[in-house]
Amino acid sequence: MWDLLLPAFALMLVFEGLMPFLSPRRWRALFEQVTRLTDGQLRFLGLASMLVGLVLLAVLGR
Repeated sequence: MWDLLLPAFALMLVFEGLMPFLSPRRWRALFEQVTRLTDGQLRFLGLASMLVGLVLLAVLGR
């Protein structure tokens, strides 16, 4: 399991760092907008993100 989990985590960190590296101003503005969302909106975004990830894993895992 660790042979997949650690590289996946490392890849997530690479993707997470792309926007702040390439466009710090836009990333900051987006981050400020996200802080204004309600708890329900944030939960929905988190759920949607997890579902998209699970679908991608299911499709790519076949």
